[in-house]
Amino acid sequence: MDNNKQTGLGRPIRRVVIAGGGTAGWMAAAALARTLGKVIDIKLVESDDIGTVGVGEATIPSLVHFHRLLDIGEQEFMAATQATFKLGISFEGWRARGEDYIHSFGMTGTDHWTAGFQHFWLKGRDRGLASDYGDYCLELVAAQEKRFGHLPNQGINYAYHLDATRYARYLRRFAEHFGAERIEAKIASVDTDPATGHIAALVLDSGTRVDGDLFIDCTGFRSLLLGQTMGVAYDDWSQWLFNDTAIAVQTESTGPAVPLTRSIAHDWGWQWRIPLQHRTGNGIVFSSRHVDEATARAALLGNIEGKALTEPRVIRFKPGQRQRVWAGNCIGLGLAAGFLEPIESTSIHLIQRGIVRLLQTFPTHGIQQSDVDEFNAQTEDDLRTIRDFIILHYKVTNRRDTPYWHDAATMPVPASLQHRIDLFGDSGRVFREGNELFAENSWVQVMLGQGMLPSRWHPSADLMGDDELRGFLDGIRNGVRRTASQLPPHQQYVERYCPAGKP
Repeated sequence: MDNNKQTGLGRPIRRVVIAGGGTAGWMAAAALARTLGKVIDIKLVESDDIGTVGVGEATIPSLVHFHRLLDIGEQEFMAATQATFKLGISFEGWRARGEDYIHSFGMTGTDHWTAGFQHFWLKGRDRGLASDYGDYCLELVAAQEKRFGHLPNQGINYAYHLDATRYARYLRRFAEHFGAERIEAKIASVDTDPATGHIAALVLDSGTRVDGDLFIDCTGFRSLLLGQTMGVAYDDWSQWLFNDTAIAVQTESTGPAVPLTRSIAHDWGWQWRIPLQHRTGNGIVFSSRHVDEATARAALLGNIEGKALTEPRVIRFKPGQRQRVWAGNCIGLGLAAGFLEPIESTSIHLIQRGIVRLLQTFPTHGIQQSDVDEFNAQTEDDLRTIRDFIILHYKVTNRRDTPYWHDAATMPVPASLQHRIDLFGDSGRVFREGNELFAENSWVQVMLGQGMLPSRWHPSADLMGDDELRGFLDGIRNGVRRTASQLPPHQQYVERYCPAGKP
């Protein structure tokens, strides 16, 4: 009897073919080459004639850990990508016109094992003993003061602002150093095995075949392999996420880079501002049901700082996700698998999460359906919780002043999100699944920042009298201020730590 049939294993995986470059393709190539490059063959097919979206330039702290796993030197990477540090996102005008808040990385205050810090803060606020919730978070205060510095024992949580095009270029050099091979070509067609339906090879415009055992689709919104070839359907989430268009433009820097991504609300969408060492990334994300493209473009160009370095670029998308990201011998990464608007900088994280999950379950001896099912189930859980967190920003707001914000605030939301909203409003508690991306403090920061205030706090907070509670809160706030004040200005630190020189 055939041993593969007896054990339920398919063809051993020795050849991995990545279709498409950009951030997704080269992150995959870099990670696979660095970890498995000695035992598998890795080829990446891309064409210089096919552009990439290349606007995912704000990240979250998980990228720091990804780089550590691959032994990527931070200073070298930051210099090569003209990167700066990021401590959070400033949401301007989201709660109401003229009201801003910051969703920062890290922890706020000190939790008790029975209840989160927000319960003690709520009681302190009620007693007139507490200041703003953000005053108890180091990363938030440092961001407000435009300061940054590494601390012992990874004592400050941070991410990066980076040039996406330069990042892909940097990862290409890294991947090729560890054995990945780049093929410059356009993909003319995709051959499949009639017996299994699996992908057999990419056929290039030259007629050359690139055969493989496992294929990774990084072809962007086209989803040439996962969507078009494997026929995996797409779940549309536009009933909750109205935005379907972005316009991006790069501008000259006009001042010191701040360690924050800015998210500025408009009447029908929002605008990002991402400071790099050599320029600023700008863009506007909007709903074509609520505003026309010309109006959105004019609003973007009327709200930038510095001379425009590029022509505004229009990116149209449908918010949602492929129903499966692994089908047969094909795995979709990045835009080929789906897209959630960049409000919380999750795009690169989802690419990274897929890569790490693949490495942890790599089918060396053949693809097994149990692995595929588990991979897809975990991915679905990731996406659902991230989707809910993004929808939260629109649903929980005091704004009703335009049709866009009225529609967002009054729309029905997924039951999973409504439960979290109700739970926090009723009790100040946050329900969080074990491995989901956003920690309890992220949910608390956004819900409080968007205008939600729970109706009660946990009884553990009542074990403290007013004097004890005042001392507890003051001690945390003063410690945060003291540490933040000792950090150097962010711009100064970047110039000393990872200067990029002229672009």
